[in-house]
Amino acid sequence: MTAAPRSSAPIRVLLAEDQTMLRGALAALLDLEPDITVIAQAANGREARRLARLHTPDVVITDIEMPERTGLELADDLKNAASSPHVIILTTFARPGYLRRALEAGARGYLLKDRPASELAEAVRRVHAGLRAIDPDLAAEAWSGDEDPLSDRERQILHLAGEGRSTAEIAAELHLSEGTVRNYLSEAIAKLGAANRIDAARIARARGWL
Repeated sequence: MTAAPRSSAPIRVLLAEDQTMLRGALAALLDLEPDITVIAQAANGREARRLARLHTPDVVITDIEMPERTGLELADDLKNAASSPHVIILTTFARPGYLRRALEAGARGYLLKDRPASELAEAVRRVHAGLRAIDPDLAAEAWSGDEDPLSDRERQILHLAGEGRSTAEIAAELHLSEGTVRNYLSEAIAKLGAANRIDAARIARARGWL
């Protein structure tokens, strides 16, 4: 990966990570870089969105699985924000489906948490310079694998079903009729070739579609 040019002013970073110890360690490591400064930290997606609007960072580094809003939802939110910070997804999920969804949501970087800390700093510089920072092997796998067949609504309902929610509970939360929820679940189950809703959620999660 070619090194990105250094910025004259420090690159302002917002960190969104729900694990307090990891978030603190990442902030400390990035603050050691002379051209990077962590200006804010968030423990969930909703807080990250608020802090991004308040502080207008240059780069947002976010996990995928977080309370309130996921990192993918956060990236999609920020894509249309007035400041439009560049987003890097930092995750344990080496799944092509997640990478595809991250890119579709506007993320410029996708890194795994087991990579060296120096790669994260360089990724911050690259995306700030308008480049991408994505593991090439994962990128190749993402575009050669199966495409996500689920619609946004099917994914939303299947996610709730995978958490053990009943049809009635899902219908109440999403303000839909129970019949409509059952229809969406049936479509998702058929598309994934699953035995039932739990099996469908398992398959979708394993492929990074959920």
